Amino acid sequence: MIEAVRIRADRRGAGLGRELLVRAIDRARGRGCTLVQLTSNKSRVEAHRFYGSLGFVRSHDGFKLPL
Repeated sequence: MIEAVRIRADRRGAGLGRELLVRAIDRARGRGCTLVQLTSNKSRVEAHRFYGSLGFVRSHDGFKLPL
């Protein structure tokens, strides 16, 4: 499970996020994991394009219960 990934705005576009996620995915695969799942706020359209470029596909909506 990958959650709350952020790259500082002035560092975006340099490949750091891609490198981090590729390493995390490779590490998971190497440990026998068969699924990598991440969460992302619906408003983060650019992030969703980025995740899609890594092969992630949209699978479901989530829910919160603020208390």
